Amino acid sequence: MRKLLTGAIVASGLIAGLAGPAWAADKIGFIYVGPAADYGYNMSMDLGRKYVEEQIDGVETTAFEAIPETAEVERVMERLINSGHNIIFATSYGYLDHAIKLGEKYPEVAFLHAGGLKTSANVGTYWADSDAGMYLAGVVAGSVSKTGKLGFVGAFQIPQLLRSINAFTLGAQSVNPDATTTVVWTGGWWEPQKEAEAVNAFADQGIDVIAEQVDSPITIAETALKRDVYVIGKDVDISDRAGDAWLTGVSWDWGPMMVDLVKEIDAGTWEPSHVRGDLASGNAVLDPFGPVVPEDVQASVMALKDKIVAGEQAVFTGPILRQDGSVVVPEGEAMTPEAIETTDFLVKGVIGSTS
Repeated sequence: MRKLLTGAIVASGLIAGLAGPAWAADKIGFIYVGPAADYGYNMSMDLGRKYVEEQIDGVETTAFEAIPETAEVERVMERLINSGHNIIFATSYGYLDHAIKLGEKYPEVAFLHAGGLKTSANVGTYWADSDAGMYLAGVVAGSVSKTGKLGFVGAFQIPQLLRSINAFTLGAQSVNPDATTTVVWTGGWWEPQKEAEAVNAFADQGIDVIAEQVDSPITIAETALKRDVYVIGKDVDISDRAGDAWLTGVSWDWGPMMVDLVKEIDAGTWEPSHVRGDLASGNAVLDPFGPVVPEDVQASVMALKDKIVAGEQAVFTGPILRQDGSVVVPEGEAMTPEAIETTDFLVKGVIGSTS
């Protein structure tokens, strides 16, 4: 079920009696921070765009690729608006403040931003929490790793990545309490040379399973295959591109969420809010297992997935400790959705910095 984040996560639905302006859903713009054919994050968003076109008659979409998280995105937004686009999906983390700014200037346009905890009269956010998927991937990694040394290649030290690293590490430690995750930050969403260097450095250190959260997993997967180490995918299922290096991954299915939002906007019932999907809603997806993952591990992971989807187990339940051993979440307590979305720490067992 789609969810709204409004102080706490509640079942989806708009507040009775509230209705926004009648934004028409005839021309929709999409803005990506990288190329749509990256086999990663931007491709996942572009697959959502194509789904919108397939599911809603008469909708015209336009996509701009490789737009940086700077004032440049404002110029692209204005270009879309001036050509008649009245809904804009701003799909990268650093676009939010620019969307808020343009929203004030163009109240007749509805802006939908990927993640973040800011809204305005015509700017809402949407996201699919992949924490549970990353936790399950961590269970796989911790079960398959021979060294207990895991690696993670990340773009930026932002909450969305910190929480992924934490979930992945906690999952691995649930089957191997001594497991560690070493993090390398590339400082960019698409840095193939730095990504390859990170994987090679990991392999030289005896790290034998590598997860990632950058825009494209291709370089990391291909380098891992060459170095005979395993890889955890993200954003799009690339099991067919990773060969024997593949363990599993976490993909996104944005299309149904995007369609729901567009239909609400077109009907005049949309209220800007923080819309969230997850593993249970199907907006986050656990990818297929690779052939090296033992059948008993696959079975235990799928049983755990069923418990998480049923709400019987939460990923971020205490005790959770920071890297220095201090308590973040006491035993028996769970992190609030807001605390998860503003994560600014790494858990014990992670080797790397948050700044």
